[in-house]
Amino acid sequence: MKQKLTIDILIKEAKAFCEAESKFDNPALFGITDGKAVGTFIKHKFLDYLLSKYDYTIGSSASGIDMPSEDINTDIKVTSFKQPQSSCPFRNARQKIYGLGYNLLIFVYEKNDDPNMKVSRLNFVSCSFIYKNRTADYQLTQAIRQMLENDANAEDIIAYLTDRNLPADEITMNKLAQEIPSNPPDQGYLTISNALQWRLQYGRIVDLNEEVNGIVKIIGKVGS
Repeated sequence: MKQKLTIDILIKEAKAFCEAESKFDNPALFGITDGKAVGTFIKHKFLDYLLSKYDYTIGSSASGIDMPSEDINTDIKVTSFKQPQSSCPFRNARQKIYGLGYNLLIFVYEKNDDPNMKVSRLNFVSCSFIYKNRTADYQLTQAIRQMLENDANAEDIIAYLTDRNLPADEITMNKLAQEIPSNPPDQGYLTISNALQWRLQYGRIVDLNEEVNGIVKIIGKVGS
């Protein structure tokens, strides 16, 4: 019987996976320059490894995330160090203020091909687990929290959200403006760009050197 996967085990296995893959010469990735293809390959390799050892709920297109069970509730992102970003489904404008609604496990790699051996090696320069309360937009939550310290009211908040082109209709904007003063958002650490799909950027996570409650630096940035 397989052991039940937990977040603590997931974090431990992510660290071991990064360390092993950073030493592994992979012929399957040699010459591949499509970052999405590399990311998909590595994600599936990690998930298949977990499935061979642990019991967990597998995500589906309906759930939209890789590990949708309530106890794990985590999506996995694999991205290049050159431009650490990815996309995720847009559910509602609240996600930019209050977080995506699920945790993120982010693998960031540097890819090096050996033309003589015709193999590729991925050096994982960063790996982080971000709890869902830290997955909102950094600048937006920082500004809102500062506004609340300065006694901003609902009208101030609506004006600011409108200026920032938050993708929400008038009814949603008003609801958010009424909620935010009594339910201030936590400080987010992603950069989230408006699009049909959210565009998530992880540079701030990669560069993070201080300890932040809700962010686990599994593998640190080179030189940190």
